[in-house]
Formats: sequence, structure tokens, C-alpha cells
Amino acid sequence: MPARKGFRWSTLFIHLFFACLTLSMLVPLALIIVVSLTDEQSILHHGFRVIPDKFSTTAYHYFLKTPDTLLRAYGVTILVSVIGTILSLILTSTMGYTLSRRDYGLNRATSFYVFFTMLFNGGLVPFYILMTRGLQVKDTLWAMIIPGLLSPFYVLIMKGFMSKIPYEIIESAKAEGAREWRIYAQLILPLSKPALATLGLFIMFNFWNEWFNALLFIDNQKLVPLQLLLVRTMNSLDFITSRPEFSAAMVSFDMSKFPSTSAKFAIAILSAGPMLLVFPFFQRFFVKGLTVGAIKG
Repeated sequence: MPARKGFRWSTLFIHLFFACLTLSMLVPLALIIVVSLTDEQSILHHGFRVIPDKFSTTAYHYFLKTPDTLLRAYGVTILVSVIGTILSLILTSTMGYTLSRRDYGLNRATSFYVFFTMLFNGGLVPFYILMTRGLQVKDTLWAMIIPGLLSPFYVLIMKGFMSKIPYEIIESAKAEGAREWRIYAQLILPLSKPALATLGLFIMFNFWNEWFNALLFIDNQKLVPLQLLLVRTMNSLDFITSRPEFSAAMVSFDMSKFPSTSAKFAIAILSAGPMLLVFPFFQRFFVKGLTVGAIKG
């Protein structure tokens, strides 16, 4: 009986701990949503409140009344995220599969080479010269896709997961006459769905939140991604008021009443919202995908 009672108390403690941890993550998100819907004068007088004195959708009004710029940024970000995630998963899985094969003679040397690139990089100036003069991808979508195509860390994680697949399965497939590409596409990839889903979500997050490469290589306003639009808005609201797409919506409005604080939170919600909706669809893979990081030497 005492052991059973102790087990109940420990279970209650664990549940309370994770409940508090969950609340600590949800409350800031809820506060951001509430502030984006709060009247600007209420924020100035009373600060941030979970239950504001006066609600207002004025901040969303500015972004949604003339949504051309916002929708274009959404389109660019979605296109970059989808193409980049697919290509990155292909490169990561093929390289991870190669490194996981026992019969690959240069396994250790190649693994060290991949790991070594995590410690050093060429620097910002050589990177800029390579992208603009070498690859000549300035002012193209590839300038935002190519830098994030292959991550050494994700390659090693994929290698660790694929190393757990019994090698006897591969030998049996080879005995049946299957070639390497067929083994990889029809055997290894289906068995690696938890790793592909988990890494795919992380890679998509990286592409979705990327803005620095766009800042470096994108001058064409039609190719500005969502996060760069957010950064410019957060740095200076002059970017919004100077754009002709927004100016048309502000002609009849007193700019002294512009909701600068709530507008920053509103565009943060507009930029992060889609990924919050995508995450639940990948959640079922995360239970098995928690062990993806167990990397073998």
C-alpha cells in the first residue's frame, strides 16, 4: 500500500510539472495574441494584460485591408519552405544512408568530414561572393533555398537513425536482385518515416523562419519573404507607411493613432500562425522520433 501511494504522488508531481511547463509556453503565446487585439491607448496606459480593458482589431485592419504585400510574402515563404524541405530531405537522407552502410569503406573519414564542417565555416564575405558571383543566384528564390539545403547535424542524426535498421534487410534485398536506388527508395525510406517527418518539420521551420539570407541577397521587393517583412516591420514602422500598398489604406486615417505596438504583435501572429497549424499533423511521429538523435559512432 505505501508503495502504491508513493507512486500516485510521484505521478501527480510529474503531471503537475508538465502542466506548469505547458502553461509557461502557452501563456506568452496567448499574451501575444491578446496584445495584438488590444487597443493601442490601453497598452500605453495599462501595459500588457491577459485581459485587456478594450479590444481592437485596428492592427490587423492595416495588414489585411490591402493584403497584396502580405500574401506575396506568404507565397514566397511557402514556396521556399516546400521546395527547400523536399530537396533538403532528399540530400540528407541519401547522405545519411550512405554513411550508415557498413560496407562503405570511407565511412569514418566521410563522417568526420561532415562533422568537421559543423565546427568551422568560410565566413560571411566568401559566402556572399560564392552566392552572388559563383552561383549567381542573387535576387532569385535559390538564394534563400541553397544555403539551407544540407545541415551536417541533420545528416548525422539521419545516419544514426538509419544505422539502427538491420543490415540483414539490405542484404536480403540485394540477394533478391534489388539495386541500390531501389533499396533506398522502396525499403529504407519507408522505414525511416519517423526520422524524415521529424527532420522535415525542423527543416521547414528553418526555411520558414529564415530572413538573413533574404536580407543579404534579395533586393526585388516581389521576392521578400514573410520573415524579412516581419523584421523590417519590427525594426521600423516607416517601412509600412512608405509602401504604396499600405499608403492607400491609410489616407483617411490619422497616423498619430497608428497602433505601433499591437501592429508588431499582429504581424508576428500572422507570420507564425501557419506553422502552429502544421505542427499537430506531425505530432504522431514525434513519439518515435524522440530517439532520432541517438547517433552512433
